[in-house]
Amino acid sequence: MNTYDYDLFVIGAGSGGVRAARMAAARGARVAIAEERHVGGTCVNVGCVPKKLFVYAAQFAEEFRMARGYGWQTAGPAFDWPTLRDNKNAEIGRLNGIYRRLLSDSGCELMEARATIEGPHTVSVAGRGYSAERILIATGGWPFVPDIPGREHAISSNEVFFLERFPKRAIVVGGGYIAVEFAGIFAGLGARTRLVYRGDLFLRGFDDDVRRFAAEEIAKKGVSLAFGSDVGAIGKLPDGSLEVTFRDGHREQADCVLYATGRVPNVAGLGLENTRVRQRDNGAIVVDGNLQTDEPSIYAIGDVIDRVALTPVALAEGMQFVRQMSGEAVQLLDYDLIPTAVFSQPAIGTVGLTEAQARERHAGIEVYKTGFRALKQTLAGGDERTFMKLLVDKASDRVVGVHMVGPDAGEIIQGIAIALKAGATKQVFDATIGVHPTAAEEFVTMREPAR
Repeated sequence: MNTYDYDLFVIGAGSGGVRAARMAAARGARVAIAEERHVGGTCVNVGCVPKKLFVYAAQFAEEFRMARGYGWQTAGPAFDWPTLRDNKNAEIGRLNGIYRRLLSDSGCELMEARATIEGPHTVSVAGRGYSAERILIATGGWPFVPDIPGREHAISSNEVFFLERFPKRAIVVGGGYIAVEFAGIFAGLGARTRLVYRGDLFLRGFDDDVRRFAAEEIAKKGVSLAFGSDVGAIGKLPDGSLEVTFRDGHREQADCVLYATGRVPNVAGLGLENTRVRQRDNGAIVVDGNLQTDEPSIYAIGDVIDRVALTPVALAEGMQFVRQMSGEAVQLLDYDLIPTAVFSQPAIGTVGLTEAQARERHAGIEVYKTGFRALKQTLAGGDERTFMKLLVDKASDRVVGVHMVGPDAGEIIQGIAIALKAGATKQVFDATIGVHPTAAEEFVTMREPAR
């Protein structure tokens, strides 16, 4: 006899939550899922998908310029922001519908309202209580904007996709991948763009060679890089533009100030105080290897646990949870060798260890790297360069880190990640025949260590 309304109640219909809900329902569980904002979560609505569409849009300006070197006589192209924004909105609406159908077809009940946890087995939605044998928290992350004077005049990645007018002058604050990506988007679409970061070099945590090389190339694309700088206040001028006052006292005017200074776990008002769930200082929910909290009936996945904030990781965690719930044999998720990409211009792809990490973990490291101007740049007269780097453990000959800056880096690094996951050695790379002429073939033709 069932003593609960549901076998599983999922809070948050983002990528991980939807995957867990519909796969559990497909296995016969009675499942409900609650979402207070947009079905599909951050990735579909204000993250990966619309951002990648904007990146595509931003790349066309350079493609038009390069086309002349290949014989295409093009009139001066004109960019229309409302067309991009509205077409993006239509595509996201289509994806929202797909997510709803996936849930419905699996037999999962969708509640489009805010859910709060009232106890270990109780969830409240729109004033009504529901009981569940298990509760899965998949509420994701939320943009962090520091408390500075005039912060209400800034926008975050939640709002940037819906701007009424495209800015002529944009200031992007932050040094992570979101800041770097949006700086490239603004510049590519024609805004005079300044990237402001308080550190000495952006993309902390990435390989140092990658960071330096990316900075040089991004600056070539028209992004003004202001390292060692920080915003002190934002004011609004009578004409509606913004005046930004920096910590050193100088001022600049802009039409848009985008804060991309990190994300925090989205746990405010969730009701965790009604449970034994523990949290870290930044609010992240603490879980064990089985994704279980200190409250045995409550689990959590995705950005809200702040392990690896990537959509495919949330999907994998969701599947691990469902298999555990269904009593299937489960191999715990391996967080090593997870590939990632930064869709900057040029793009960055990386998998495995940075050089600093490799030197900490291995007694001897061989470093292979190359930088070159890709074939496509030659007839166009372009000066963009591509960078590639391999890190090899001398004792085992295993490749322990691969990094790339250049066109299609995200596409290329996916295949490289498979090789690293399979334990490929440098000898395997060397024995692999390259595809010519491609940039990717450089990964199997680097023979002499750089150091």
